[in-house]
Amino acid sequence: MSYIPRLKQEYKERVVKALSEEFGYQNVMQVPKLEKIVVSRGVGAAVSDKKLIDHAVEELSNITGQKAVATLSKKDVASFKLRKGMPIGAKVTLRGERMYEFLDRLITSALPRVRDFQGVKATGFDGRGNYNLGVTEQIIFPEINIDKINRINGMDITFVTSAETDKEAKSLLTELGVPFKKN
Repeated sequence: MSYIPRLKQEYKERVVKALSEEFGYQNVMQVPKLEKIVVSRGVGAAVSDKKLIDHAVEELSNITGQKAVATLSKKDVASFKLRKGMPIGAKVTLRGERMYEFLDRLITSALPRVRDFQGVKATGFDGRGNYNLGVTEQIIFPEINIDKINRINGMDITFVTSAETDKEAKSLLTELGVPFKKN
């Protein structure tokens, strides 16, 4: 038998049933699911130092377990000395088993390492069932060696779900174990 990530197994066995009871879904296919997780980082200082992009790509690749790609600027901005097509960030799109593995590591080992952690804010929903989360330091991930980083940077994590509303998406993420703040 092949390996199935813990959260994927939990989604199939427990979360689908809990969400069906809560929202009254008639069919298993109506239950919202996590479609992808996008981890991205903007590197504004990369305009002057090209090596920063390589560091960002390498760190995101270490954190997620999948090769990151550099993102390119879409337009010229003279005040920032930015030209169209210059690399200014890095991103990774996770789907399938790698997505569940990353979410599991984020919930169980990375977020608890944040200093004075109370939970993530529930205000990051966009109205269409997607959730955005900002992480201020990359050193909360156990894959990052603190001695080898040159500067502390944050990153954005976007959870794209198939949910129609924010309430359904919040219930899905709560059932998967995302620790939202209590109001």
